[in-house]
Amino acid sequence: MKNFEQFNQQKYLNLETLRKSGINVRTPVWFVQEGNTIFVRTLANSGKVKRIRNNGKVNIAVCKMDGSLLGDWVPATAKEVVDPETDKKVDRLLDKKYGLMKKMFSLSSGLQGKKNTILEIHTTE
Repeated sequence: MKNFEQFNQQKYLNLETLRKSGINVRTPVWFVQEGNTIFVRTLANSGKVKRIRNNGKVNIAVCKMDGSLLGDWVPATAKEVVDPETDKKVDRLLDKKYGLMKKMFSLSSGLQGKKNTILEIHTTE
């Protein structure tokens, strides 16, 4: 899909999710891409995961680390994926893309006993 071309070679993705109250919440996140699928690893009990469990309609856009947009919003759907093979694949892709920074964050989260999950995102256009 041509909408996914803007994500090539980018480091950050702004993920916009919807609260039950109707308010949009934007969160800059690391991501990896495989074909027309984007994967995000995040804390399993985070607000964005809870919102996606409730409503999988999201918007995504390329952004800077602080969340300021570098591209157009793209409508998408997101879902939580609980699959050891996908988890391993995403871990390898994140290692390759983010290197030492990813390893440091993973170590810190592991030491704190935090549980991660994977979000799988597809455009709806």
